[in-house]
Amino acid sequence: MEGPEPSEFAKERHAAFAEMMLHELPRDYASQEINHVTLAYFAVSSLSLLRSLHRVDKDQIARWVLSFQAKPKEMHNVDDSKFFGFCGSRSCQFSEDSGQSVSNLASTYSALAILKVIGYDFQNFDSSVILESMRSLQMQDGSFMPIDSGAETDLRFVYCAAAISSMLDEWSGMDREKAKDYIIKCQSYDGGFGLIPGSESHGGATYCAVAALFLMGFIRTDCNYNLSLPTSTIDIPSLVEWCLQRQGADGGFQGRVNKASDTCYAFWVGGVLKMLGLYHLVNKSALRTFLFTCQSPYGGFTKFPFEVLPDLYHSYYGFAALSLLEEKEVGHLFVELGLAALN
Repeated sequence: MEGPEPSEFAKERHAAFAEMMLHELPRDYASQEINHVTLAYFAVSSLSLLRSLHRVDKDQIARWVLSFQAKPKEMHNVDDSKFFGFCGSRSCQFSEDSGQSVSNLASTYSALAILKVIGYDFQNFDSSVILESMRSLQMQDGSFMPIDSGAETDLRFVYCAAAISSMLDEWSGMDREKAKDYIIKCQSYDGGFGLIPGSESHGGATYCAVAALFLMGFIRTDCNYNLSLPTSTIDIPSLVEWCLQRQGADGGFQGRVNKASDTCYAFWVGGVLKMLGLYHLVNKSALRTFLFTCQSPYGGFTKFPFEVLPDLYHSYYGFAALSLLEEKEVGHLFVELGLAALN
């Protein structure tokens, strides 16, 4: 198949790829059945950034997403320490008689993000049960579990809780001060953030930390991207230095020290610099060149340069990274929420 020119953005192929992935996933995705809602988030958000949502039935998507919402039999059951958010797939929707919580924070974030992107009116469904039950997922140290029992706690789920609260415009489901304290403890000596306190700095964890602080209101920028934050929050200079050091000689961004450049980190790390108002420090020309070496001839993006077959995850974050670069055929991005900005 003849591919696009290296510097040409193949919008129609990208849109066709995202639409295809929304309707039917290739067999290689069978092992990710439990993540169907998250995969749909990547596909729908890709179409949104490509300004191609007209290719799909938004009402049908909304009905499909809402069908994954877990609900208590009675409202008084919300107090039984179970989380009532969104399930990730049909196989996760166990019988109500099983007494097993099947929804999780990541799928709830993805479900709400899809609804937000397609313009669904959140007034049309009761979100109070999500927030009320989400409180039980926050630990004493401020971190969050993704489900109500037997799971790890780390920055990914703090971010999900903050993003859910932001999208629902209601913060009663989490203690922001505790969450902030946990995030601060996750900043490493080198300026980046690890998923848990004392762990290695990582691009994805760093995005989760900074975006959550923005969403919770602990970091702000004005219209000129001048930062405003308490001096005791995080070490901004070390953070910026760590982020800038992640851009390699090939123009791409790596997620950790001594790792290869990878499409998705152009968003995860680039997004941090964008939020901080320092994206002008990125070598944009080199980054754009790197990203186009990851553009698949079939539409979508690959993880590494000069691979052929795209995947949905790296495709979406490739589009998101190009949005940061203000690629003319890509829509604007709400960086803190990781989704297309609504017009």
